[in-house]
Amino acid sequence: MYLKSAFYHISRNLFVAGAGVIFCGIYFILPSVSAETEIVPIKGYSTETGKLQLELERRFHDLPNPEELRKSHRYFTAEPHPTGSKRTMEIVNHMAEIWKANGLDEVVIRRYDALISEPVHVKVEMVSPYRYVPSLREEAYQEDPDTAHPAIRGAWAAFSASGKVTAPVIYANGGNPADYDELRKNGIDPRGKIVIVRYSSPYSYRGFKALTAEREGAAAMIVYSDPAEDGYKKGEVFPEGPWGPDSHIQRGSIAYDFIVPGDPLTPGWSSVPGAKRISIEEAASIPKIIAVPMSHKDIQPIIEKIGGPKAPESWQGGLPFEYRLGGSEVLLHIDVEMKEQIKPHFVVEGRIHGSEYPDEWVVMGNHHDAWGFGGVDATSGTAAMLEMTRAFGQLKKDGWRPKRSLVFCSWDGEEFTLTGSTEWGEQFAKELKKKVVTYINVDPAVSGPNLRVDAVGSLAPMIVELTKNITDPNGDSLYTAWRRSKENAQDTAWRSAKSSLPDAKNGGISDSALVNTRIGSGSDHTVFLNFLGRPVVDMSLDGAYGVYHSIYDNHYWMNKFGDPGFEYHRLMTQLWGTIALRLANSEILPFDFDAYAVSIQKFLTEIKSIDSLPEQLDLVVLAETLQEMQKAAQKLNRQVLHTLDQRQLDTSLISSVNEKLMQVELNWLNPDGIPGRPWFKHTLYAPRYTYAAMVLPGITEAAEQGDWETARTQADMVAQMIAKNTQLLQTITIELEKGVELNSGNKATSIPHGEK
Repeated sequence: MYLKSAFYHISRNLFVAGAGVIFCGIYFILPSVSAETEIVPIKGYSTETGKLQLELERRFHDLPNPEELRKSHRYFTAEPHPTGSKRTMEIVNHMAEIWKANGLDEVVIRRYDALISEPVHVKVEMVSPYRYVPSLREEAYQEDPDTAHPAIRGAWAAFSASGKVTAPVIYANGGNPADYDELRKNGIDPRGKIVIVRYSSPYSYRGFKALTAEREGAAAMIVYSDPAEDGYKKGEVFPEGPWGPDSHIQRGSIAYDFIVPGDPLTPGWSSVPGAKRISIEEAASIPKIIAVPMSHKDIQPIIEKIGGPKAPESWQGGLPFEYRLGGSEVLLHIDVEMKEQIKPHFVVEGRIHGSEYPDEWVVMGNHHDAWGFGGVDATSGTAAMLEMTRAFGQLKKDGWRPKRSLVFCSWDGEEFTLTGSTEWGEQFAKELKKKVVTYINVDPAVSGPNLRVDAVGSLAPMIVELTKNITDPNGDSLYTAWRRSKENAQDTAWRSAKSSLPDAKNGGISDSALVNTRIGSGSDHTVFLNFLGRPVVDMSLDGAYGVYHSIYDNHYWMNKFGDPGFEYHRLMTQLWGTIALRLANSEILPFDFDAYAVSIQKFLTEIKSIDSLPEQLDLVVLAETLQEMQKAAQKLNRQVLHTLDQRQLDTSLISSVNEKLMQVELNWLNPDGIPGRPWFKHTLYAPRYTYAAMVLPGITEAAEQGDWETARTQADMVAQMIAKNTQLLQTITIELEKGVELNSGNKATSIPHGEK
């Protein structure tokens, strides 16, 4: 569900490349995978333990098997498996059995009773200027027998309102607020009309399109996939190529989970069996507008009959005619009946207990539900998770055990409202806030070769560092392949936009631009970051992918276009597991708060572009407070390195330090949440209603609404949180200094002279 279409990922990475963090702290450059040079320290490890860790990681990298990944992928994609289906229960039991066989210490299936929305019938008919009834179905292909599977459903949007409407049709481009302003400029009133909108132009989550149409007074909304975004205008289409064929339909939810995610009837608490519930009418995340998804094959006879003013050039799509805005020429009848009911959702949870710090958890997650077969979204990630646990299980059988506990979660209901992860997070909130070191999310693991990583700023340097010791299928290090794909994407953006993106013309890109530290929503990391205040990583390997949420997103597509050799599935398994291992075994947790401070500085620069903000809001104090945090973080980085230089470290000291390091992210939470959206509690991160990242959200939303009093209050709050974390970093540094002095048995300055 997380903005997974290829065109979105590419465009987003191009224009936020400059928003990554600059790694100002001290860290070590590792040799490339093939270089035969002396191993040097890695973040969070002494030299000796670093050598052992890199050897363990090399052993782990050898274990994932492409054929095992192919076999798992085929099992999970054998049938459609939306939440609430019989097939879902089979998958849940299968995964639990495999995890037990892999040797995990503990495997539990947890149940949450949550609301889902399913179609009874969905009908669309053009009644004027002539009768036309679109099929609302996708075509089967002999090359791929799965496309004729009897369990395939037609077009439907989860949480659409039920109802019947007959009304004129207008074309509203991407269905964003500015698009309706353009319609009004052309004398077109959207009230009472059926609006046709594209999935991307520019991208925004279909739920925001629904909310916008609802606010504009539209009678119903049709969302279709234009060939300019994911069809024949992009290249060869299925079954000959990776792009969407004429009849492909992007199913999906239109729930307003950007207001509150999870079960709509238990907002803020867990939907365990017997939980109290609000009514559907009270639920803030339930839309009140009728919505239908359609293919461009089905929509073409309708759009080409729309008259009225010519649509702006930027609104013109890939269909072979001139797009117009509409009037009274086309009359549509829509009849939708949905059934809302509470159904069980199942989360599979597995653990390998830590040997030294069992109550510090590295959590990894992926969702197992899909709108159809889910070849990319999210079965590629499910197969990778299963193979990762097999590899960890093999290491465990050989006598290995991580220092910290590894927790694996297979979520249900992600596609509806991020349900399983949200309910699990709400149920165990108190424990998770205390124990989770990091949550690592993989939703679609593979649709191509290009690595995308989103992470909080404190984790970015470690991730870049470890990619230098993983081999890409092309033979280079993953780090080299990653840089190359980002440089190529940036150069493409520069040529396309003729912009002045940093270093785009010469193809250069800094390490700081590799990890995107602006984090939105739309996948299972949301509850961990925005509600629980835990550091998160979300990643995928992206490529040409035009069959999102359609029946063509299946094993045939993956086997022929996405990853024929399943080598990139192996790569994601290696990367996912390596990040977990690096965190699980580190002596001092490898967080870099200098990098985080630089990220926040970029956030401050970004919000200064909001209209009237420089005149209305003085950010000098906030910026000065942030500089103090950065100085404290830099000193801490140096002290960590010096501490790790000591041969013997006091275990109780390191435990105390790591506990405080884990507190930093938690300190960004505001218990009252963002004004108007109390579920979202992180003061640095929140999603926009489009799912795109919003940084410093309390300040940003208030400033964009012209509520300067609230903006000032929010800015003061952020400054106080920065000051609190600055003091915490200083406390950690002092604690390490004293520990070094005691360990060395003298009163000497802990950092050697000249290194301060």
